[in-house]
Amino acid sequence: MATKPRGDFDYDLFTIGAGSGGVRASRVSAAHGAKVAIAEEHRVGGTCVIRGCVPKKMLVYGAHFAEDLEDCKRFGWEVEGKSFNWHTLRDNVLADVDRLEGAYTDTLENHDVAIFKERAEITGPHEITLASGKVVTAERILIATGARPQVPSCKGAEHAITSNEAFHLEKLPKKIIIAGGGYIANEFAGIFNEFGSKVCVVNRGDQLLRSYDEALRERLLLISMKKGIDFKFNTVFEYIEKTEDGRFKVKLSDCDEEVVDQVMFATGRKPNTEELGLENAGVELGEKGEIKVDRFSKTNVDHIYAVGDVTDRVQLTPVAIREGQAFADTVFGGHDPVAVDHGCIPSAVFSHPPIAAVGMTEGEAKNKLGSVKVYLSDFRPMKNVLAGRDERSLFKMVCDGDSGKIVGIHMIAPDAAEMMQAAAIAVKAGLTKADFDATTAIHPTMAEELVLMR
Repeated sequence: MATKPRGDFDYDLFTIGAGSGGVRASRVSAAHGAKVAIAEEHRVGGTCVIRGCVPKKMLVYGAHFAEDLEDCKRFGWEVEGKSFNWHTLRDNVLADVDRLEGAYTDTLENHDVAIFKERAEITGPHEITLASGKVVTAERILIATGARPQVPSCKGAEHAITSNEAFHLEKLPKKIIIAGGGYIANEFAGIFNEFGSKVCVVNRGDQLLRSYDEALRERLLLISMKKGIDFKFNTVFEYIEKTEDGRFKVKLSDCDEEVVDQVMFATGRKPNTEELGLENAGVELGEKGEIKVDRFSKTNVDHIYAVGDVTDRVQLTPVAIREGQAFADTVFGGHDPVAVDHGCIPSAVFSHPPIAAVGMTEGEAKNKLGSVKVYLSDFRPMKNVLAGRDERSLFKMVCDGDSGKIVGIHMIAPDAAEMMQAAAIAVKAGLTKADFDATTAIHPTMAEELVLMR
């Protein structure tokens, strides 16, 4: 470990933001011998660990028991007196978040990274001023402050919650309106619906999950409606008013006023770049407030870098982690410059059922390649058949029509994300449909459909 910083600075690296990208960059830089400090005004771990992917997935697990406990009857199990206690799940989830925050903190401390649990602002070319008034200097500065929920402007918008507050609710809403059509809206719609809330999803556009293949989007909409979730498209909020009994009057365009227990906005995320002093260092921002960087995560200022959601390249935790790793290896690892490949990134939506995808959609492939071949498998999973659940899964493979190279795989099915991780490796490696066909199926599984599609 370095005992003193290079040059006349207090630190070799000062990272602002201790989320997934910032923690990885700081830890690896320190392991390479840099003297590192990190500042975090909220909690170590960032959005994903504290108020995003991790606690959300735990709620998804909890929600699945609603259907599992119903389906188990056909498998011979009788569960009498079953009931759901929101406070038990909520408190257990928040306790595990506390554990994870401790683990992230320990990781930094074990690598001798100095942690400042306060806000930091750039006040000079190499100068950082902390909320306490302490001033430090660093040879290089890394911005990893992530993004936050974006709240649309409408009268009474302050009465709505976002995903941040959803993990801390005192009670489950009997009726909730969720605004948005992306990951978060669909995931929480499924969660609240399984917990017994009446859910209505309101979207100002005309489709869900725009970046996903049309066949998957249509299948999720159909299944969600069968589960009892309502959808209103091309609709916006006119106002939200709080009632005397603590509920909310909501007026949507082209709809009558209705009273609900909760309104949740899941309408995108905005990069956290305000009040960081970026203008003091001359850092260039984009139209959405994102920090503009090159392929090596460097800003227009030679010694200032940025990784993760604050750059608005691909807002996914594993991408932020890879960017943080690449930054540390490039700047402090003595490596040749390392750039993250942002192409062919697999992703998942933990809806009910989940969606997973990698590569191009059918529409994208036709626009780019012209000639494509599409293979489908539309089936009822074995578990659903015996459970008497009329819910079908869909796998879709998109191939280059000339070479047979697989350019996209899309699926909506139980455990879709678990299957997609391995399939994404094959797509990234440039394998062909013939390579999949030559692989023996594991039977009986859902995953075998990947090598059986004709």
